[in-house]
Amino acid sequence: MPRALYTVAAIRATEQAATTLADIPSLHLMQRAGTAAFRLLRARWPTLRKVAVFCGPGNNGGDGYVLAREAHQAGLQVEVVQVGTPAARGDARVCFEALRACGGSINVASDAVTEPEVIVDALFGIGLNKNIEGDARVAIAAINHRRVPTLCLDLPSGLHADTGNVLGIAVNGTVTLTFIALKQGLVTGRALNYVGSLECADLGIPHKVLELHPPAAWQITWNETRARFAPRARAAHKGSFGHVLVVGGAPGFSGAARLAAEAALRSGAGLVSVAVHPEVAAHLNEGRPELMVHAVGEPHELTALLNRASVIAVGPGLGQGEWGAALFAAVREHATPLVVDADALNLLALDPQTRTDWVLTPHPGEAARLLKLRTAADIEAGRYRAALALQARYGGTAVLKGAGTLVRGATTHVISGGNPGMATGGMGDVLTGIIAGLLAQGLSGEFAAVAGAALHAAAADCAARDGERGLLASDLMPHLRTLVN
Repeated sequence: MPRALYTVAAIRATEQAATTLADIPSLHLMQRAGTAAFRLLRARWPTLRKVAVFCGPGNNGGDGYVLAREAHQAGLQVEVVQVGTPAARGDARVCFEALRACGGSINVASDAVTEPEVIVDALFGIGLNKNIEGDARVAIAAINHRRVPTLCLDLPSGLHADTGNVLGIAVNGTVTLTFIALKQGLVTGRALNYVGSLECADLGIPHKVLELHPPAAWQITWNETRARFAPRARAAHKGSFGHVLVVGGAPGFSGAARLAAEAALRSGAGLVSVAVHPEVAAHLNEGRPELMVHAVGEPHELTALLNRASVIAVGPGLGQGEWGAALFAAVREHATPLVVDADALNLLALDPQTRTDWVLTPHPGEAARLLKLRTAADIEAGRYRAALALQARYGGTAVLKGAGTLVRGATTHVISGGNPGMATGGMGDVLTGIIAGLLAQGLSGEFAAVAGAALHAAAADCAARDGERGLLASDLMPHLRTLVN
């Protein structure tokens, strides 16, 4: 099942509902959180003898006090480092006093901790929304400097729980145990550099309480989408699985169109045609004769090809010159469903349009141009917001590429999978071809985008088994065929 992702506001409301509707006192939730964290600590590092617990001034620190007390009572050597003033009242104060009552000691100097085997990060929770400074920044730097395994409670301190943005500095987590439900900021963008492996403890909150607040998004993998791919009928023929037309391939960039076209075939399209610049047409299908290549010098030469296609993928290697702009102008006026990528997105940004039957696949730089923002960093600072804005402005389905790719149609999905080896030229062209190939087989735009992005990530993970460095976009092709079957 896809995993539900929640905003901070929804988690706060769920905590309140657990207290008022399920009769679970907030102190009990804190105690359950600390206990769950201690159990994970022992399970992950069963020979652990010495642990350092960094506690902040709020409820996240309270979770840390509970863990420290249980570790102390279990006979572990525990050093608790207090960063900021301990809570003067409330649940965190109760847990602070319980720790002291059982003999636990607390110091305030992060550099005085002596060689822990594991560090527990209980500095800041989901309420953090400003850059970390002062003693807290020093403490996080000290945690990261030690280079020992780190267990983060709820989220790595320094991450924004809704966006995944880094608030100046963040803890490099080995494992993150988040509480109640997954926070949407933990699974996309820069957060993936810090979270490590992600676990969730629901703290015994009844599912009916969590359901009172709908998730903001869903995290999904290829395994969860492939079940909807039924075996093909025995009497099927090539016309049963659609005809993809790839439009692109200016001189010097024909490889992009070739990658997209082959990916469409490998993901199951029945027929694939490629409309490219006349200078490159003669050689485009060398080594892949199944591609039907057409030299197109003028927009009117596209007409017959557009009329035969069931899906058009436009943009790979198109360029933004006179030739590419003219072809895109012809394509965008055609009624056939589109997958729009690369230079076609840049051309679209210059002359925006809304359609319900297209899939846009921008990387953060292209998304910034589509939304009239300055830089890709503006997109990365709020990836969910950007995906929503793209779909609202342009219609159809928006695929915001990057670590934790977002797909926004009627709902928001976050793709789980993929690896840094995908940071190489041509990967986006392969994704374009995959989505077009799935659309050609009759999938809806939103599901083709979700399944296509998940398939793309899974194929890249298979290809990366021999190493991430040096991974080529074309290395995905044999894995696409295996996975889609």
